[in-house]
Amino acid sequence: MKKNLLCAALLGGLSVAHIAHAQDFDDRWYLTGSVGFNIQDNDRDTRNAPFGAIGFGKFLSPNWSLDGELNYQKPVWDSNQDLNWSQYGISFDLRRHFIAEGRNWNPYIVMGLGYQREEIESDNFPNPDSPFEEEEGAVAGKFGIGMQGDMGRYGIRAELAYRAVAINDTRAQLLLDDPPPERNDGEDWYGDVLASIGIVVPLGPEPAPAAPPPPPAPSCADGDDDGDGVNNCDDKCPGSQAGQTIGPDGCPVPVSIDLKGVNFDFDKSTLRPDAVQILNEAVEIFKRYPELKAEVAGHTDQCGTDAYNQSLSERRSRAVYDYLTSNGIDAARLTGPNGYGESRPLEDMGQTMPGCKSERNRRTELNVQN
Repeated sequence: MKKNLLCAALLGGLSVAHIAHAQDFDDRWYLTGSVGFNIQDNDRDTRNAPFGAIGFGKFLSPNWSLDGELNYQKPVWDSNQDLNWSQYGISFDLRRHFIAEGRNWNPYIVMGLGYQREEIESDNFPNPDSPFEEEEGAVAGKFGIGMQGDMGRYGIRAELAYRAVAINDTRAQLLLDDPPPERNDGEDWYGDVLASIGIVVPLGPEPAPAAPPPPPAPSCADGDDDGDGVNNCDDKCPGSQAGQTIGPDGCPVPVSIDLKGVNFDFDKSTLRPDAVQILNEAVEIFKRYPELKAEVAGHTDQCGTDAYNQSLSERRSRAVYDYLTSNGIDAARLTGPNGYGESRPLEDMGQTMPGCKSERNRRTELNVQN
């Protein structure tokens, strides 16, 4: 028996090695057919034989299938091959498929329960009633492993299983004369090994793929009707205009750029270190509000002639303008540079020296235009 089991394992392994296709879940009924080799229990005193099976089944879930199957095999006696020995039966087999996404093969285990029947001719020569005909049937259980592959319109199975049949050996008592000793072994069950390869053919049209779920209903959080960058749910001012500076609630917010600290030394147009620090803050404000536009306006104190102060205010305005553009602020967002001379003092000091000198008046301002 051990030798037979080893041969069956090798045969089943060769069959399994050639199957490498995935079985997708499909709840249609299907037909099955298989052929294989039945390695008989040594205690039967018969030769191993080919067998065939046919049945139907279906997947109960993505991982479980149930089949009903009829089988037939016709072994022969070791001692007399002319005597009839037929085996046939039915089995209901539950398979657990181990399916993994992206893998093109799926192993499984099979567990079955059924009924097997035998029709046997026994030789009792020289008894005149020889050969003696005997019919027996019993419950059969099956357990095994296999692989199932998907070939498109059909599937393929390769399987190695052990089938135990609970048939009580009564041949010795039923024969009219003393049977040969080897036939009276007293066995009350037999175990056969089944190695097979089969086909699975689904019935009916292939099921249509499940319809995708309907798209979610539009949400105000997904819309921005006025294009201000604030969704409709949070936008308390849905009519914002392009170019306005918008706050987190969607409403326009005033933007002030305080450049009162950008002052100049007397009769100078070069930027002082403290002025550069203020201008760097202004650059960050421009970057934070990409729609912001401003005028660059230069001013002087009231010392000197109007013409000189006009030129000086323009140079101061140019110094601030050039600094902003050299630090990434688009010139299209800046108006100017404009110089206003001494015409817009913050402190009216008059023309008398030294009273005309006012640091607050020696300045450049950014006047927000939107």
